[in-house]
Amino acid sequence: MLILSAQVHAQTAKYSTQDKKLIKQYEEALQLYDQRNNEEALKILGKLIAKNPTFAEPFMMRGQMLAETGKYDEAIVDLEHVSKTYPNHYFRNYFYLGELYFLKADYKNAMRCYAVFKQFPENDQLILIKADLGIRSAAMAMKGLENPVPFAPINLGSGVNSEFDEYYPVLTADGATLLFTRLLVNERKDHQQEDFFMSQLKDNVWIPCTSVKEINTGANEGAPTLSADGQILIFTACEAADGDYGPLRTGLGSCDLFYSQKTGVKWSQAKNLGSNINSGEWDSQPSFSADGKTLYYVRGKRSARGIVDKDIWQSTLDDNGQWSKARKIMGEVNTAFEEESVFIHPDGRTLYFSSNGHPGFGGMDIFVSHMEADGSWADPVNLGYPINTAADENSLLVGPTGNIAYFASDRPGGMGGLDLYGFELHDAVRPVAVSYAKGTVRDALSFKKLEAKFELIDLETGKQVIQSFSDPLTGEFLVSLPVGKNYALNVSRPGYLFYSYHFAMTANTNNEPYQLDVRLAKQEVGQKVVLNNVFFDTGSTELKPESEAELNKLADFMKNNATLRVEIGGHTDDVGKEVDNQKLSEGRAKAVKAYLEKSGITPERLTAVGYGMSKPMVTNKTPEGRAQNRRTEFVIMGI
Repeated sequence: MLILSAQVHAQTAKYSTQDKKLIKQYEEALQLYDQRNNEEALKILGKLIAKNPTFAEPFMMRGQMLAETGKYDEAIVDLEHVSKTYPNHYFRNYFYLGELYFLKADYKNAMRCYAVFKQFPENDQLILIKADLGIRSAAMAMKGLENPVPFAPINLGSGVNSEFDEYYPVLTADGATLLFTRLLVNERKDHQQEDFFMSQLKDNVWIPCTSVKEINTGANEGAPTLSADGQILIFTACEAADGDYGPLRTGLGSCDLFYSQKTGVKWSQAKNLGSNINSGEWDSQPSFSADGKTLYYVRGKRSARGIVDKDIWQSTLDDNGQWSKARKIMGEVNTAFEEESVFIHPDGRTLYFSSNGHPGFGGMDIFVSHMEADGSWADPVNLGYPINTAADENSLLVGPTGNIAYFASDRPGGMGGLDLYGFELHDAVRPVAVSYAKGTVRDALSFKKLEAKFELIDLETGKQVIQSFSDPLTGEFLVSLPVGKNYALNVSRPGYLFYSYHFAMTANTNNEPYQLDVRLAKQEVGQKVVLNNVFFDTGSTELKPESEAELNKLADFMKNNATLRVEIGGHTDDVGKEVDNQKLSEGRAKAVKAYLEKSGITPERLTAVGYGMSKPMVTNKTPEGRAQNRRTEFVIMGI
């Protein structure tokens, strides 16, 4: 934003005065400024301005110095003086005036200055783009001020906030675990470092947070993201003065992304995510999608001006646990300016981020973009005033249900520095609501808790939504899913039969999870599995398309256990004639057998039997009971 002396000379090629004595004094002030001796520089500039009000350079330099210290009104007086004295010469002065007016939320004057600046043909193309953006932003901001959005932030309380700065919050899928960054400062105020803290929600109150001791070091850890189940932590660690990232943290650039996995209550040693994600530049501010497949983060370039050219990148995780080579996200989000603080909502299709490259109210504003059918991101929408202001806004988190958002602010009434706040997000910028499912995998006989692979499939599309593992110690898993859809659950573990189930995910109104407790049976002769995700229309023997995922899973299971022989059993309820039910059950069993044969399973390993209504699992006196009795099973006949 600010005037640089090199830019001044580049556009003038000479000073606005011929008085060599005044020029010499000005250059002395410039040298003092370069030496960070602002007090003496300002004294000289004041004397020069008093001696010659038409000497433009002292006004511009003082305006720059005043703006750097936040004295925008005084800076504007100096720069307006130059524009009035030399209206057709120091044309970049109009741009800087526009920026200062924008910082003050004086959008009308900002538009005026940007418009004058654009009239000069010698302008730099990038600054012209910025001026054009300023005009569009000012027009939008004036309308936004007249139409404020609902915004009533509430401090998260002393369990989370402290005298220090708290920022970059992340939540688990159930909204019950909050992880955030705290900037700790020692008593002498001569050392500070970023560490992670975690709090749990009990009876709608965040209880006193605790340090994540296995991850925190004497260096900085910040900008975290959690997997939906809270088992994987990805975070930023930046090189300290001595090059130390903490224990075993070797970095590729000034800041890299690291990960740690939790087993039970212990976090593993943090490891670098590798060169497919990290670069020799600045990689930070990650956000991990709820399906565990895509990592979004911010990459910037190191320069004398700090970290610049920040854009949002992404990498995807394949079935072998390998990250793809990172690339910039597609679509309309990234600009020629700065994007940061990316957050992918658990719905997987709504992206929140901060930027100064889209029309906004000033500084960094928060925007939302939605994924298009081709995977690109649509034109961003500004979250509106007063969520966004003329200052910088970032670090937004939106809860799973989509109605509550969290952010960091140093607004009056806080507990010290930046505090974390929650507020109700207005309807126009909400994501798709998601809920969550929670379960435990156990041995069907011993009830021992098991680590097992599980996947969830959208029954409408047949696409895998989530694939992960239950915790090795607790057997627990937690997943976040968009509401209003039907899902198939498949769970498998070597030495066990796989488990299947289907359910409809509805809106979560009381913060209670959908329970998906799983019992796995060992591979033994006589053991049976109900194929809960094999579907037929009423009275039909033709497999419905949504059955394919389950049957492919069964085919893979048999290929991985090449000596296994199974019986496919068809069962009905007691509605209708016995002979018709017998015929229907036989036809359905044969349909499953035929599908498996087409998938490469030899006929000798398969037997199809129809049992009709003769073997009910539960009573047929209720609709729920009859639904359970209408089933397809496979039984192990030989190993």
